[in-house]
Amino acid sequence: MKRPSVSDWHWEHDPETLLDSLPEEALRAVSALATELAVRESMIFLEGAAFSGAMPGVRTELRGELMLTYLTDVRGERIVVVQVTWFG
Repeated sequence: MKRPSVSDWHWEHDPETLLDSLPEEALRAVSALATELAVRESMIFLEGAAFSGAMPGVRTELRGELMLTYLTDVRGERIVVVQVTWFG
């Protein structure tokens, strides 16, 4: 049986245009935080695609001038960023 690894997890955003108007500093912050969240979730949900429990709901993470709202798609082994607020 294949064990999930951190590399199996990734992040993406929806809609496609979500990050279009953000400044470069905000894009770097989004990438860093979303990557961190994907790593964290990979360590919490070790079953990955084989997960059969209830999915976590919409969550928000604040870091400095950045607020991300995201969903964890455990079976898809991904974080989906659905809203970004940049206070910078």
